[in-house]
Amino acid sequence: MSSEIELTGNDLAIDEFIQVVKEGKKVKIADKAYQKLKEAREYVLNNLNTDKPIYGMNRGVGENKDQVVFSEYFEKYNRNLIYAHCVAVKPEADIQEVRAALLGRLNTLLLGRTGIQPAIVEMYRDFLNYGIHPVIPQRGSVGEGDIACLSHIGLAMLGEGEVYFKGERIKAQKALDKTDLKPVNLGPKDGLAIVSSNALSAGKAALIVDKVEELVKKADLVYSLSLEGIKGNVSPLDKRVKKFRPYSGQKESIDRVTDYLEGSFIWQKGIAEHLQDPVSFRSACHIHGAVLDSLNYAKEQLKVQLNSSDDNPCVLYEDDDIVSTGNFEPLSWVLGFEMVANGLSHLSRISTSRTKHLSNPETTGLNRFLTPKMGDTIAFGTIQKPFSALDAEIRDLANPSSVDYNELAGDIEDHGTNAPYIMQKLEKIIDNIYYILGIEIMHSTQAVELRGVKEAISDKTCDLFKSFRKEVTFLDKDRPLSPDIEKAKKVIENY
Repeated sequence: MSSEIELTGNDLAIDEFIQVVKEGKKVKIADKAYQKLKEAREYVLNNLNTDKPIYGMNRGVGENKDQVVFSEYFEKYNRNLIYAHCVAVKPEADIQEVRAALLGRLNTLLLGRTGIQPAIVEMYRDFLNYGIHPVIPQRGSVGEGDIACLSHIGLAMLGEGEVYFKGERIKAQKALDKTDLKPVNLGPKDGLAIVSSNALSAGKAALIVDKVEELVKKADLVYSLSLEGIKGNVSPLDKRVKKFRPYSGQKESIDRVTDYLEGSFIWQKGIAEHLQDPVSFRSACHIHGAVLDSLNYAKEQLKVQLNSSDDNPCVLYEDDDIVSTGNFEPLSWVLGFEMVANGLSHLSRISTSRTKHLSNPETTGLNRFLTPKMGDTIAFGTIQKPFSALDAEIRDLANPSSVDYNELAGDIEDHGTNAPYIMQKLEKIIDNIYYILGIEIMHSTQAVELRGVKEAISDKTCDLFKSFRKEVTFLDKDRPLSPDIEKAKKVIENY
């Protein structure tokens, strides 16, 4: 396996993206991409004295598109453009999110459609490879190009502002000195190329793809243990049936749960307590699969974003032209992630339903609230309150936000998507779900022990059971459960 990932601008896979962002894998710029950068930059420099108005080059940006930028002021104008766009507010992006923004922008620059000077593109590469991470406030973008946030990357490239370097928050210039990098000297079109893209939102979206894929795998495992806890039916996992409903996500989830339950007592004929289980058990794989189907759609749309130009204007040096575009519009992939949020709200809700059924004697045949002794121990009599509150938050967070925007810049910027906020909401949804799954594990492990089938569950669910029991003991008498909930969440989150 190569120690570096070569970037071309048009074939970066999301798993490679994650390797760079989370694992610190180095990147290099492909020769053919570098050639495009040079040709586009040469074209821009050869057209500095054109009479044709060019947005962001010899004219201003936003409502100032009617303002002339004279060649003798290119450096000052582009520096001021960086300064003026540094308007985002806290909270700040974490290191992975910053790396995702750097990589997202670097790859799209390599298509050669901005006309940016290659030295600045090299700075993106060097920031990633040296681990120089500009401090980026996350809030301020309306999701139509993350200009208020990405400008802080430009600030660091100027040797201004702050960065994280080797675990320390320091002045950007100090980090540049430590790595022998020189601040960039801005020229025509450079400022706009730095600030105007959807790289922060798209980078966070790539991280969310990774998080949701992991979350669904763990939700499948928790469901498997809960199915054993109620002595449920395995008929919905029958491979003879699934071929007549060929949704790819559903198949993936069913195959995974079947694997998780290999060797379990649950496969014995006549073991199930009821002819049919509640839908939250019976259709769990179908619902988890729907999350995967929505994620796959969002993922395909995001791949386009990460491997295409979202620049305005677009440098078409091959055609001797620079044209204004709407390529900065991210709605195609943003809508996909709003669909993912809705899918996760279903996943959350059926987990809470399963947990309630695990407390119900009519479903389990065990004591109410999984108490080991009726009349002596309350057990899980009150724990439904927190998971209901967490699930309510998720339903609110899953509401679409892409339609909530103002008309800005003299009303010429009259569309937005709130892409960064949608990604922030998804992160919160994921965090809440880990609490909800943790509470479900508290119930399923209790049910397995009360039922006396601990030795008969599958190897894979047994591994989860043992990991959980290392942190949270069997509830043999009442105790404060908030610490148990926190531990349960961490167990499944880190499993």
